[in-house]
Amino acid sequence: MHTMTSKTSNVSENDCIAVLLSGGLDSSLMLARLAEEGRCVAPLYVRSGLFWEEAELAAVRRVLAWFADRVRPLAILDLPVRDIYGEHWSLTGKQIPDADSPDEAVYLPGRNLLLLVKAGLWCRQHGVPFLALGILDSNPFADASEEFLRTVETALNLYGPPPLQIIRPLQGVSKTELMKWGQRWPLHETFSCIAPMKGLHCGGCNKCAERRRAFREAGIPDSTRYASTPDGKEVSPA
Repeated sequence: MHTMTSKTSNVSENDCIAVLLSGGLDSSLMLARLAEEGRCVAPLYVRSGLFWEEAELAAVRRVLAWFADRVRPLAILDLPVRDIYGEHWSLTGKQIPDADSPDEAVYLPGRNLLLLVKAGLWCRQHGVPFLALGILDSNPFADASEEFLRTVETALNLYGPPPLQIIRPLQGVSKTELMKWGQRWPLHETFSCIAPMKGLHCGGCNKCAERRRAFREAGIPDSTRYASTPDGKEVSPA
């Protein structure tokens, strides 16, 4: 069995860990890993009004069904961003970055800051001392850096006890290593698309291209249902 070195050794077995769950491959397998370690896991989903959230939230519920009653009930937090983002593609679904776009094209302004503040305050209000993010080392954005996370953590803890620690259980783990470890789970039930079509991965956006590449590089068959092939041809309904 493929194993990964634990990055939660500083967490007591009695401590509960809140997990920011998006239904994507990384956060879903992070949750699976923590659940398999026997951790107390409290899944959080932050709803902001983004174009893909209905399909994404459906995936979150599918992933949580993997564990039945082994994790706490899902907490859904609302943090609308329309007044900040305006007519941004993430809200309108128009001119969404395609498969040929660079990773920087899918950056959402202030996304991690907003998620961390909302989820971090929830943790403090509910006495949960750890907040886990499914961030891999390959994440290119500044608001996924260790410096950024520690800065936000420090700001949240200026309010006094109870203290909160933001953790990255996937730190030092590659995408390929993570997927090989998690291939026994139904990975096709996760969701990574920013332009879903009738609940399916569109097959042509930046995130679908990234998803296909991840399966290919891990050498794992991709059973995901896509609405189109990589060259844009529509896929007939199953």
